[in-house]
Amino acid sequence: MAQKLWEKSVQVNHEIERFTVGRDREMDLYLAKYDVLGSMAHITMLQSINLLTKDELDILLAELKNIYSEVEQGIFVIEDGVEDVHSQVELLLTRRLGDVGKKIHSGRSRNDQVLLDLKLFTRAELKKVAGLVNDLFTALLTQSDKYKEVLMPGYTHLQIAMPSSFGLWFGAYAESLADDMLFLQAAFKMCNRNPLGSAAGYGSSFPLNRTMTTDLLGFDSMNYNVVYAQMGRGKLERNVAFALATIAGTISKLAYDACLFNSQNFNFVKLPDECTTGSSIMPHKKNPDVFELTRAKCNKLQALPQQIMMIANNLPSGYFRDLQIIKEVFLPAFKELEDCLKMTTYIISEMKVNEHILDDDKYLLIFSVEEVNRLAREGMPFRDAYKKVGLDIEAGKFSHDKIVHHTHEGSIGNLCNAEIAQLMQQLIEGFNFKRVETAENKLLQRL
Repeated sequence: MAQKLWEKSVQVNHEIERFTVGRDREMDLYLAKYDVLGSMAHITMLQSINLLTKDELDILLAELKNIYSEVEQGIFVIEDGVEDVHSQVELLLTRRLGDVGKKIHSGRSRNDQVLLDLKLFTRAELKKVAGLVNDLFTALLTQSDKYKEVLMPGYTHLQIAMPSSFGLWFGAYAESLADDMLFLQAAFKMCNRNPLGSAAGYGSSFPLNRTMTTDLLGFDSMNYNVVYAQMGRGKLERNVAFALATIAGTISKLAYDACLFNSQNFNFVKLPDECTTGSSIMPHKKNPDVFELTRAKCNKLQALPQQIMMIANNLPSGYFRDLQIIKEVFLPAFKELEDCLKMTTYIISEMKVNEHILDDDKYLLIFSVEEVNRLAREGMPFRDAYKKVGLDIEAGKFSHDKIVHHTHEGSIGNLCNAEIAQLMQQLIEGFNFKRVETAENKLLQRL
C-alpha cells in the first residue's frame, strides 16, 4: 500500500480510511490535469528561489507533461491505497525520477493545492458554460428574428392577456441569458485569483514568489491574505453554484413554456420528433421527455447553492475536512448543466412555430387593450375607453382586426435584438479568456 503524504508510523484502520477518503479518488479525477498544471507553475517558482536546480526543474517539467498527457488520454488513474490526486502525482514522479520527485511539495500544503486545483478546474468549466450559454443565446435570437412577425397570446395568471409574439418570447429568454452571463462573469472573476502560497492557510517560511505563480497560471490577481485564501474554500463553490443556478432557472422556465406550448391544447410550437417519446399504450402520444428531464435537472441545480451552504455554513476560519464533501455535489454539476444547455440549444434551433394561432377567435379578447388605446389616441379619456370596450365585450359586440402597432423599445415592433446581442458580446469579452489560454499554453510549452 502506498504511504499517505501525511502518514508517519501508524497506519490507519481500513474502515476509517474508507470513510474518510470517501469518493475523493473519484472526484479528484476531475482535478487531475489541473493538479499537474499547478505543480508545473509551483516548481518553476521553486527553481527561481533556488529550492530546485535548473536540471531538476527540467526533468520534473518533462515528466509532469507526460502525466498531463496521460490525463488527457484518459489513462491516468489514482491507484488503490493512494489517497488523492496530489499523492498520485507525487508518487508517479518519485517512482519515475527518484528523490527529486519528493521536492515538489516544498512551500505548499494539500490545502492550497486543492484550492488551486478547484479554481483551475472551475474557471475552465465556467469558460465551457459561457460558450454554451452563448450558443443558446444565439439560437434564441435567431429564432426571435425569424418569427418576429408571428403573433401569439401573452398570458397573466394563465389567462389570455395581451398580444405577444414569438419574437418577444424567444428574445426574452435571450436577454435573460445575458443577465445570467453577468452573474457567471462575476463568479469567474472571483474564481480567477491565485491561492497558491497560502499553504495550510498561514503562509510559508520559504520566500515564495506568489506573483510569479499568479502570472504563470494566468490569474487576474492573487488571494492576497493567506487566511482568506483558505476561508474562500466553500465560498467559491457556493457563489459559482449561484451563477450556475441562475442559468438553470432560465432554462427550466423555458423548458416549462415549451412543454406547455407543445401540448395539443396550446399547439403553439412543435418540438423535434427525436426529442419526444411515445407511450407504451397510447399510440398518439409524443411526450416532451427531453425538456421534462431538462426542467428536472435544472431544478436540481437550483438547489446546489443551498447544499453547499449547509455543508460550509457553520465552519470557523481555517481548514476542515467537511469541505471535502462539497466536491461530490459541485464537480459533477458543470457537466449536468452543460448537457442541459446543449439539449436546449438543439431543441430551440429545430423548434417549429405555429404561425396561425390567432386565426382562432378564442384569442380575440387579447386585443381589448389595443382597442382601448386606439380610442384614447383618438381623444376619448382612457377610463371612458376602458368602460366602453368592457361593455362591448359583455354585450358580445367586441371586434378587432388582430393587427398591432407597437413601436417602443423592446416591444413587438422593436425587439432591440441588436442591442441585446451587443450586451452579450461585451459580457463575453469581459471574461478575458485569452489571458488564461495564453498562460496555460505557455506553461505547457516550458522547457
